[in-house]
Amino acid sequence: MLQIPLWKRVVIWGLVALGIVLAVPNLFYGRVEQANDARATIETMGATPERTAAAESWPDWLPSGLVNLGLDLRGGAHLLAEVQVEDVYAQRIDGLWPELRNELREARDTVGTIRRTDEGGPVLEVRISRPDGLSRALEIVRGLSQPVASISGAGTQSLEVSGEQTGDTAVLRLTLSEAERAATDDRTIRQSLEIIRRRVDEVGTREPTIQRQGADRILIQVPGIGSAAELKTLIGTTAQLTFHPVLNRTGDSDANAGPGNVIYPSLDEEGAYYVLERTPVVSGETLTDAQPAFDQNGRPAVNFRFNPQGARAFGDYTAENIGSPFAIVLDEEVISAPVIQSHIPGGSGIITGNFTVEESTELAVLLRAGALPAELTFLEERTIGPELGQDSIDAGRIACLVAFAAVMVMMAASYGLFGIFANIALLINVGLIFGLLSLIGATLTLPGIAGIVLTIGMAVDANVLVFERIREELKTAKGPSRAISLGYERALSAIVDANITTFIIAGILFMLGSGPVRGFAVTLGLGILTSVFTAIFVTRLIIVTWFDRRRPKTIEV
Repeated sequence: MLQIPLWKRVVIWGLVALGIVLAVPNLFYGRVEQANDARATIETMGATPERTAAAESWPDWLPSGLVNLGLDLRGGAHLLAEVQVEDVYAQRIDGLWPELRNELREARDTVGTIRRTDEGGPVLEVRISRPDGLSRALEIVRGLSQPVASISGAGTQSLEVSGEQTGDTAVLRLTLSEAERAATDDRTIRQSLEIIRRRVDEVGTREPTIQRQGADRILIQVPGIGSAAELKTLIGTTAQLTFHPVLNRTGDSDANAGPGNVIYPSLDEEGAYYVLERTPVVSGETLTDAQPAFDQNGRPAVNFRFNPQGARAFGDYTAENIGSPFAIVLDEEVISAPVIQSHIPGGSGIITGNFTVEESTELAVLLRAGALPAELTFLEERTIGPELGQDSIDAGRIACLVAFAAVMVMMAASYGLFGIFANIALLINVGLIFGLLSLIGATLTLPGIAGIVLTIGMAVDANVLVFERIREELKTAKGPSRAISLGYERALSAIVDANITTFIIAGILFMLGSGPVRGFAVTLGLGILTSVFTAIFVTRLIIVTWFDRRRPKTIEV
């Protein structure tokens, strides 16, 4: 009949209470967000009185999960960037030079002297003094080639090698094969996606959208950031940190650096330039950490630490070159060129320069997130102001209130007291939706609000099916207790079937859609789950509790 065991009642009301408690922080959105941001900042940058006060504005023993507002609700920046994948070809080829040089030196009796003649770029060109050793040199170079690590390039090699005699010398040329270029393009885009995501996450922005578009483009949408220019500054800096041997210092930017060398300007000294070996001893790819700090004179600096591979290379070079200058280069500018005073084991060091505290913090963020493998060209940029987002929120709030009022009035007018019970369950339903959204850290967009509005209309469907079934059972002269029990029992299959089909559609939208479509699918899917729960369990428990206390002889539905 209408008996519901005590343990079921406890579980039902317990889930309702949990969902509402999780949803409560959204009623104090500004305070909770301020406290969350302050706690995150304290973890990474330490505590200050202001940060501590902000962190204590919301008790840490209460839930602090929020429904994140999307770009169209909160405002923010939208960028469409194109990755210059061709830049990576030159880096890959340039990285082969030290190994190739060592291999050819071991065969110097056959190939003669070795000299690199290219000026950088996607083709590595090496001249040998003995043309009769060309075949041996080609054999050595081809030994550096590796199988392409991709499904489409299976069975092909990573390098294309050619050679020709030019008078009394011979020239070797290396470039990446087409299959290797395609695999490199894919890896470059994936790496760029991950690094952009790290950089955006480092500044504490909420739920950014960072996804690949087409072959070489990346869509970046970050809610809550001030402008597209600010976002470009954050992610557009390449932050390529490298460490190079210093060959010379000059005041002429047009001086002849020589094959295999480069001239980079000094960041701090105007008119000063350094001649460096093009191939770095250690690159920023081997960095594992970078933190803002202060040097022994109290000036802002950046502490860094290498992984074991970088630490070994850094330690070996400093041990072998004590007394020689060593350039720290960031994005083709020499930050500093200290003289190596002693062996530096352990793989850690400090970068000094004319930094402000903000600049050292920003540099540490960029280095910690990693270097972009290639330059980004921004094809499209938009800044969405918070006023437009507030207008969307206000419109969504009005739509929700109107939907609420219309549904509640209709249910109360159609089903009387049972309609009021359904309205109470509807309020609980919306609380559960926001509780679930907060629990999973979902992002609410304007289509997401549309999904909530649609859920409000759909939420009473199950109750309508049950109430109409109860009416039919009452017409067969069954008692009210039996009619209520049969009404829920015989309406259950129709409720489940109708909601399963809608849930399947929501799942398809989530899997195949992107951005706003996914936001709509999430709120719709969660709304279906909470609607079925409140209709089958919560409304029924309310009716059973009322019936147990009143024991009416007749009921009006």
